[in-house]
Amino acid sequence: MTVRVRRVFEFEASPEAVWDFIADPGKRAEAISVVERYEVDESTGSATWHVKLPIPLISSTARVETEDVTRDPPKHVKFVGKSSVLRVTGEHTIEPTAMGARLVNEFVVDGRVPGVEGFFKRNLDTELGNLQRELRQSVETDP
Repeated sequence: MTVRVRRVFEFEASPEAVWDFIADPGKRAEAISVVERYEVDESTGSATWHVKLPIPLISSTARVETEDVTRDPPKHVKFVGKSSVLRVTGEHTIEPTAMGARLVNEFVVDGRVPGVEGFFKRNLDTELGNLQRELRQSVETDP
């Protein structure tokens, strides 16, 4: 089973400010609660996530190697993460609006271990909410 989700967020911030956050692999990793720690290779922009999933067959963290496969600043970034327990694809498309920017997020998670899809089916909305909250705090300022 594959889990797919598409969510759209609106921000009162410039598309460039949204890009600065969403194109940063470290900031993306920090917003996801199951990422216990991560390393970013500054020369390539790839990141290694150490993911702790609360499912019975995984007793330690799973190492997920991520890399951006498409970058079109400041409009679009697509990344792929691969590990022995899951494959994740995330796409972020930024569109200018009259009030700032719209961010279209699309995620696909393919589990390779029983329980992975169920976990993400139940929790992907929460994780996207975390991403939205972190991004909003980063790009929007109080009046």
